Formats: sequence, structure tokens, C-alpha cells
Amino acid sequence: MKKITLAFAFATALVGHALAQQKTMHTKPNVIYIYADDLGYGDLSCYGATKLHTPNLDKLAKQGLRFTNGNATSSTCTPSRYALMTGQYPWRKQGTGVLPGDAALIIPTDKMTLPKVFKQAGYATGIVGKWHLGLGTQVAKDWNGEIKPGPNEVGFDYSFIFPATADRVPTVFLENQKVLALDLKDPIEVNYKTKVGNDPTGKEHPELLKMKSSPGQGHDATIVNGIGRIGFMSGGQRARWVDEEVSTTFLSKAKNFIATHTAKPYFLYFCLTEPHVPRMPATMFKGKSGLGYRGDAILQLDWTVGEIMKQVEASGQSKNTLIIFSSDNGPVLDDGYQDEAVTQLNGHTPTGPLRGGKYSSLEAGTRVPFVVSWPGTVKPGVSAAMVCQMDLIASFASLLHVKIPVGEATDSENTLNALLGKSDKGRTTLVKHSRSLSLVKDGWKYISPNNGPAMDKLVDIETGNYPTPQLYHLTEDIAEKSNLAEKYPEKVKELADLLEAIKKKP
Repeated sequence: MKKITLAFAFATALVGHALAQQKTMHTKPNVIYIYADDLGYGDLSCYGATKLHTPNLDKLAKQGLRFTNGNATSSTCTPSRYALMTGQYPWRKQGTGVLPGDAALIIPTDKMTLPKVFKQAGYATGIVGKWHLGLGTQVAKDWNGEIKPGPNEVGFDYSFIFPATADRVPTVFLENQKVLALDLKDPIEVNYKTKVGNDPTGKEHPELLKMKSSPGQGHDATIVNGIGRIGFMSGGQRARWVDEEVSTTFLSKAKNFIATHTAKPYFLYFCLTEPHVPRMPATMFKGKSGLGYRGDAILQLDWTVGEIMKQVEASGQSKNTLIIFSSDNGPVLDDGYQDEAVTQLNGHTPTGPLRGGKYSSLEAGTRVPFVVSWPGTVKPGVSAAMVCQMDLIASFASLLHVKIPVGEATDSENTLNALLGKSDKGRTTLVKHSRSLSLVKDGWKYISPNNGPAMDKLVDIETGNYPTPQLYHLTEDIAEKSNLAEKYPEKVKELADLLEAIKKKP
């Protein structure tokens, strides 16, 4: 009799546990958007890399949909992130170029944003990682108190960020508007014009650097952890991060967000810092790739994505979690530091079959890895549909039945069916933003004339600048080798006129 009672109690407990699990399985999917920084189209083995093996991202791509025509709007980070957040082309608004670390917030607090779409649908929202969209209402700000508006004011319930990029001051973490580990007896001061405090700079004391700066790129101001940064900083010694621990700190916060949000669906915007400079991966990855610190950083990135996938699995909600992985722009090797990214490239091709790279109007500037995984809902495969990060606002608004106010997120298109693999048709038209504006339509690409230099000598990347129009048929010429502008003048005019019409759109 006792055995029967125990068996009954055990069975009851199992049923109770199953019911509890069912309560945490929401009808709406959890959404994790993982954003790499300066990762190229050819940097992952699932996109053809042979010198680097990225097993976790390969697994994500294999169980989901890998896009061969996934795009950022811009070939640099701040503009791409602005478009992602607002659903608006960044070139429509002044001040959306690459921001210094002390910039004011450029995301409107009174308009629809990507996290607000999820909040209106009842989601918990969080951002962990790189922000680089400005903080506060002005450049001059007190880094020793509450720093707002910022991520929390544009739709995120929780934020754990660094303000700009790892190569810019201030080199500190902010958690929900406040600098982490701040000592008020050692206040932080930041200035991008004039030196502040007594910290040595890379320009004055290159002998103190553990990673030398590349000439002419501005990474020779305040030294933090043996690395020269852009901009000047004083104070905040206890709050300053250690470069080798930045990635794992972000990972810890992201995993905790996933683990603690089971009562309702969540949206996590997880912004990785790899492989952006300065590339200083954790010790366990140093030397692992054989391609210098850039290759090591990509292996660290891949491992980090694997850890997120494990955390989702452990939460019991893997089949109810949609993961999107992409990059804010294309790759660059020498972007301010002598870290052997060039000398130890060893046959690796970060751009894959594409021309250009970061800062470029050519395809490698904006065409990036783009993977969507939602087990049981998104059928595994490869899609050639043209999709863009800017369209996530309209697409998720459609999925979650959220209404976007008239006049907001006006450049975002609903490409939900393409993102979920239900259609092979994505965008038909996309404006790409770099030194020139380009227009892609139905496989054709028009690059508007630009008299600037054809090469950016500081980073050794083709800019795509040319004094006359360029026309490429990307469907047949993904490498943009053959300029067809003279052969098809009517197509040039058609696309140039369409670009002008889009520019004039309110």
C-alpha cells in the first residue's frame, strides 16, 4: 500500500511539473536577436569559410534558414543599428554617422522602436552588449549619476551595455542607466577634444601599449588595459573593464536574462563586440584560430552563440524561441590596431566572394551573414530572398499583431513570410548606405557617382567610389566585376530616378 501511495505521489509530481512547464510555454515565441560587429559574409564556415570552423553557428544555420542575401542598411555600425531600432533609413536623419563615445541619444523616445513592438505585445525586453546609439540629451553629461535617456527610454526593460565601441572611451559597463562598480571618490570624466586627467596616452607613451595602434586612425588617446583608445578619459579606475572579460561578462548577463524570464515571452537584443577592434579575446581563445586575434575573436563569438543556444535548451523553450543572427556591417582587417589580422590572414577571405568591406558601397559592406532559427516552425534550408535588418520592426509587428503608428518606421517592410521561409520573395528594392547611396532592385545594383578615392588606404578596402554611375547584375555577378552602366543606360536611368524618388519620400 505504501508503495502505491509513493508511486501515486511521484506521478502527481510529474503531472504538476508538466503543467508548470506548459505554463511557461507561451503562444508567442521568445525572440533573441544576436548582432555581431564587423563580421564578414565569408567569416563563417556555414558561409564557405575553410580556414575557420564555426560549429555552433553552423548548427544554428543547419537547423534554421540561412540567407544568402541578408543585409544591413549601412556599411558602418551606428547607421545600421539606427535602422534596426527605428525602421528608418539612417541617411534620412542628420547625426546618424559613426558616433563618438560621448554622443547624445539619436533614437527618438516618442516613436515606435523595435523593442517597443515587443513591449506592446506583452514581452519583457532586454539589451545586453554594445549600444553605440548615444546616451543622454547632450554631449556634456555626468557619467557619475543616472545617464538617460538611453536604451531604457526607447523600449528596453533591462539594459547592460557599454556606451559605444570597445575602442572608444568610456571603457565602462552601464546597467540600467548607471555605471557599474563606480566609485564616486574617483569620478569619471570624458572628453573627445581635450585631454583630461593624468592617464597616459598611446601617443605620448607607446612603450606602455600591449597592442600597438595603427598610424593615422586615432587609437592613440587614453590607454586602458594597455590599449590606446579613441577619446580621453579620467577616473573610474574600478569601473573600467578588462578587455579579455568583456565578452564573457555580456554572455553571463544574457544567459541570466534568458534564465529569469519564464513568466512571459521575452525579446533579447544581444549585441556582441566580436570581431570589432580592439580584438583581445579571452585567454582560452588566444592563438586558437591560427589567424591572429581576429580569427580568435570569431571563434569566441561562435562559442558565445553556442552558450546561448545551450541556455535556451536548458530553459525548456527551444522550440518556442526564435533566434536571428546577423552582423551590423561587413569586415575590416586593420581598423586601428596592429593585431596580426593582416599578417596572419593565412588564406582566409572575410568577404567571401564579395568586393569591398566595411566603409564600402560594394556588396561586402552591407551583405552579411543572416540566419533565422525557430525549430518546428522555420523549415531548415537556404534562401536567396533579399532581407534587411531594418524590416524586423514591420515583420514582428505583423507576427504579433502590433499596429505601427502612421508616419513611423516608414522604410520598414513586412518580410515575415520570407524570414520564416514561407516565401522566397523578400524585398524587391533596398537602398544601401555608405559613402554613396546604392539601390538594389530585382537583382540589379546601381551605385551613384562619387568623386572620392577608390581605395581607403588606412584600412585597405575598396570604397566603391567612381565618378560615373556603376551598374551590376548581382544575380549573375555577385562580385561586382562587370560594370554594365554603359551597356544599359536605360536601366541606370530607371534606378537613378527610383533612388531619387525614395530619397524624397517623407
